[in-house]
Amino acid sequence: MGYHPGAEDDAVYLSAVKHDLSPQLYPHDAAFFEVQLQATAFDKVMAGFIRLTGVSVAWGEFLGQAISILLIVWSAFLIVRRLFKEPAAQWAGVALLTAMFTLPVAGTALYIVDQHLHPRNLATAFILLAVSRIMACRHWQAAPLLIVAFLLHPIMGAIGISFCFFLALAQMDVIHIRVREITESRVLTRAAAAAIPLGWVFEAPTDTWRKAVATRGYYFLYQWQWYEWLGALGPLVLFWLLARWAQRSGDKRLAQFAWGVLAFGVFQQIVAMIITGPDFLIRLTPLQPMRYLHLVYIMMTLVGGALIGRYLLQTRVWRWAIFLVVINVGMFISQRELFAGTEHLDLPGASSGNPWLQAFTWVRENTPQAAYFAMDPRYMAQPYEDFLSFRALAERSMLTDALKDSAVTTQVPDLAIVWDDQQKAQAGWTHFQLADFERLKAKYGVGWVLVSLPAPPGLTCRWHNEALAVCQIP
Repeated sequence: MGYHPGAEDDAVYLSAVKHDLSPQLYPHDAAFFEVQLQATAFDKVMAGFIRLTGVSVAWGEFLGQAISILLIVWSAFLIVRRLFKEPAAQWAGVALLTAMFTLPVAGTALYIVDQHLHPRNLATAFILLAVSRIMACRHWQAAPLLIVAFLLHPIMGAIGISFCFFLALAQMDVIHIRVREITESRVLTRAAAAAIPLGWVFEAPTDTWRKAVATRGYYFLYQWQWYEWLGALGPLVLFWLLARWAQRSGDKRLAQFAWGVLAFGVFQQIVAMIITGPDFLIRLTPLQPMRYLHLVYIMMTLVGGALIGRYLLQTRVWRWAIFLVVINVGMFISQRELFAGTEHLDLPGASSGNPWLQAFTWVRENTPQAAYFAMDPRYMAQPYEDFLSFRALAERSMLTDALKDSAVTTQVPDLAIVWDDQQKAQAGWTHFQLADFERLKAKYGVGWVLVSLPAPPGLTCRWHNEALAVCQIP
């Protein structure tokens, strides 16, 4: 799966951890990660872990990622062991899941496990541990695990609580066999209504906030493509078929599990279709209710691998060899294409041939901590940039970008005016000349820019490589 600290969502989380450890960082733009992180204890936990152990931030993040992966794999093994007695099935389930860690979850912009330390990774680990406790009929042990998951990632924690609730009902045979009976249940209807909070969600959204939300097409379920709908509903159909087959085969435990996943999925799908439908509920779209598919995909992959192990691989070594090579090599190739400009494992302390990472490193080591930067607002989408965050890796303030800061703005509507104003000021970046940079300096106090070579005339450039230059605005 690779390891890429500072990529994608780590623009928010890694910046927050560094700011907790060094509050003097990010004097101009801390709001673009600080406000959102008020809902989670993740950055405080990581900062505390780094202070306690004395390791660097880079090594602390790497150890956190390793621990989260270990916990996910262990939890998955505990779950599959409850469903399948055959060792071949157990290990095949775990093998397929781990190979598919970077499998995209249909329409949600999520992976099963991110390639950097994300609170979702840790929350997933605790949710899966809670699921294993539910399956062992140790419900009281699941409660504190779900609380920890909620504190780390409230949205995923809430989804995990929902999953464990339906799984517990399935084990008690409360959930009936027919999906029609599930969907018509008064309990389900009331729960769906209760899932839609009142108050702030009915406040009229501003035009600038709507502009930021419009950049996240995956928020809007009814704008999904047909293949994304197939990726959402297909797994539910598979679990329905699995439940019926397991029940006819006399495998009660597997049948209960499948019915539990199906009931959870049907409920969450109804909630998602309610939330993402009427315009007056648009303020709820950043909750991304379709993220429930994250757990469905985990269970689908785990159970699918186990069935392959039981009926196809068994104890045939050559079959196992082919299976492992196909699933791992295929995912490895896709990851190298996705992160074509960076090393597969961006380990702490290792030098990089990526010109963007080289620039970020020079900035971090050679500019004042209060330096304020401007750069192409779409820099993350540039060739071989690989969606790496300047803010997180260079550890310097910057004007808002068009890709990641817009996602933060959808979660924190009060930032919409600032984001939109700075985006307008940076419009036409590729044609900027000295007068445009001086305008940014006069309006926002920006003193530094990261630009492509050759740098526009008039800038005082302090460093460059074959692609980029770090310059001061005179």
